[in-house]
Amino acid sequence: MRYERISIDPHICSGKPCIRGTRIMVTNILGLIAGGYSNQQVLDTYPELTREDVAAALDYASHVIDEDKVIPRA
Repeated sequence: MRYERISIDPHICSGKPCIRGTRIMVTNILGLIAGGYSNQQVLDTYPELTREDVAAALDYASHVIDEDKVIPRA
């Protein structure tokens, strides 16, 4: 499975994508990185994560964005 580190369960975080075995949502990781955090700072903030977890979150988000149709502004 391509996203074995990502879990989507309607009973955990309202079905938002999370790192498997945690309640850390992909969006939390993306928000930190968008806010200027380095991968190491994300890991320091969430010590239960691994570098592979952070990479999986970014890869998952990239895949989701790639699948969506973007509607340009008029």
